Amino acid sequence: MDIQFALSILLFVLPAYVANALPVLLGGGTPMDLGKSLGGKRILGDGKTIRGFFAGVLGGTVAGGILTLLIRVPFFPSAQFQFLAFALMSFGTMAGDALGSFLKRRLGMQDGKPFILDQLMFLAVALLLAYPLSSPEPYAPIPLVALFAATYVLHLGSNFVANRLGWKKVPW
Repeated sequence: MDIQFALSILLFVLPAYVANALPVLLGGGTPMDLGKSLGGKRILGDGKTIRGFFAGVLGGTVAGGILTLLIRVPFFPSAQFQFLAFALMSFGTMAGDALGSFLKRRLGMQDGKPFILDQLMFLAVALLLAYPLSSPEPYAPIPLVALFAATYVLHLGSNFVANRLGWKKVPW
């Protein structure tokens, strides 16, 4: 994988990364599940808030819009497809994050406990929603494995930094 292709892959997922990061800074408030339980377990937990969800979707979409105005990522047939894919990725990021939390609760894991779905589910759903609007190159096995591996490492590193800065309660 050459450096230009790797940079294009990074730009391809940048709105998802922005969407995933913003709830740490702008979240809080009312939980998305409104404190409700399902089968005796919280549906999502206190960490998934309405404000955080919408901050992520809006922030990722704005980042995608700015990126679309400045740079054409080569995996889209037009700027309109690129922007729409970025908006869908931003929504997918937040939906995937909530889905990971939902699955985590069903498996009996508590808020704040490390779980691989916390690092990767957001990306999986974001990529799934963007797939119909983009070319297949980012979805080839090598770029996809590299993207998930890099995302896992970046997610752990950024969470560690956010914890040290007092933005997150736990470093994962």
